[in-house]
Amino acid sequence: EPYNTFDGPGFPACHEVSQVYSPGTVEDIVTLVKDASFKGTPVRASGRGHMWYDTLCSDDPNTVIIRTDGVNKISDLVLKDGAGSVVVEAGVTFMQLAHWLHARGASMGYTLVNWNITIAGAIAMGAHRSSLSQESQVSAAALALDIINGKGELIHLDKDQSNDTWLAASTSLGLLGIIARVKFAVVADFKVYANQTILDEDEVLETDIYAQISPYVTANYWARSFPYTFIQWWPGLRKFHLRTYNPVPIETRGNAFQSTFSVSALEGKTALSLLNAGQNMSGPNFVSEEIFYRLWNAPNFRDKTTNFPLFTWPVYGWAYDVLIGGLYPGQRPEWDYDLHGQTLELAVPVTQANALLKRVRELFDQAAAEGKPVTSTYRSGINIKFGKAFDSFLGQTNERVGNKTADWSKGALMFDFPSFQPTLGDHHRYNEEFYLNLATTLINEFPARPHWTKNTREVFTKAVKNLEQDSLVRFARVREQFDPQNLFKSIVGEIIGVV
Repeated sequence: EPYNTFDGPGFPACHEVSQVYSPGTVEDIVTLVKDASFKGTPVRASGRGHMWYDTLCSDDPNTVIIRTDGVNKISDLVLKDGAGSVVVEAGVTFMQLAHWLHARGASMGYTLVNWNITIAGAIAMGAHRSSLSQESQVSAAALALDIINGKGELIHLDKDQSNDTWLAASTSLGLLGIIARVKFAVVADFKVYANQTILDEDEVLETDIYAQISPYVTANYWARSFPYTFIQWWPGLRKFHLRTYNPVPIETRGNAFQSTFSVSALEGKTALSLLNAGQNMSGPNFVSEEIFYRLWNAPNFRDKTTNFPLFTWPVYGWAYDVLIGGLYPGQRPEWDYDLHGQTLELAVPVTQANALLKRVRELFDQAAAEGKPVTSTYRSGINIKFGKAFDSFLGQTNERVGNKTADWSKGALMFDFPSFQPTLGDHHRYNEEFYLNLATTLINEFPARPHWTKNTREVFTKAVKNLEQDSLVRFARVREQFDPQNLFKSIVGEIIGVV
């Protein structure tokens, strides 16, 4: 049987597996791996299946899946003078840890991702948020890892950025073994504000994006120079949403709670009909984009205590609730209503951000000139995020240079282009060739690196040339020490040549 991604049936992470196990303790996982080692059975760990394509496993049908979500204890919180650590087991999600820490006056800070992802899985796959001024790769907050290797041994590693073993383990793709426990850095709980500005396309493409983003704690374009910033691009409208976040005094009033994925049944059914109508003609796709854009003009936040919508910017609340949030009461995630997607995420040096976005605009314009215009068909637009440089062999934001000369020292821009996958016919998107050409063009013309859970096998194959070869060789040496039988192999590991 297939083992599916978070999208469910029809979206395999692995095309065929022989067994799925759901252990309850770290010791149970150790026992399962020892048994697999004795039998020579391929093994892959899975938390919440938060990935987009069929790249979790190898194509060996004997593979077994060890689900980690039932192994989820939290312990050993230490917090002194505003900083400390906590120990989490393999299946602890960001939401679970956030609630646990908040009740004890602590927070994960900015190294957090999505509410439905495990922390160990995020570390293994190099997941990140969006900031150039703060550590935004989840691995940056890992202070120690306990990894179950290919012999079923529990190996303890303390953080050491000068050590090849740590540089491999901190973005391991699950190829060294199963992360059983993480000692994770925490800080005292804090509040933030979120604000949003609408920008014309030229205000982004014709300005210094690095200078715009770096001041903010977190930003995406959704982005700026806050501790956290990011940007949403609506190419058909030639508009951007610039979303920025910054700390505020703890006594600031507000209980804002964000949801990116919540939809009601009516919203889900309406969106599905409209988006499916755009499978063979472009018009409905541009109508969908404008609706989504107008919805995102207002805050995607509610008051956590009353569940009432918030209508004006900025909004204020506890860090986790504002930065990530979750689902609104009585609503379900969009994929529960068959609103599924495909995506492409590539990272380039932030110093090449303007060049990359201008090249993408040229490809949009070319498609329109050819009579087959394409735009965003995802409810949150095209997401543009940023990452401070962080060193690991396989991380998206390391400073290691591949076959194209590039300066990664100032950080990276992540171009994340999700699109709706129609539920009709062969599920093709309108002007499917555009998406294939876009990926090939960016990989060939830029030192683009792939996100490890958001790209197809074909994209990985094309992008290998942009990875630094010495890093792959050194990673492979560490992997062989941990897993000489190749139990934890995956199709991605095979494509990039490290298994």
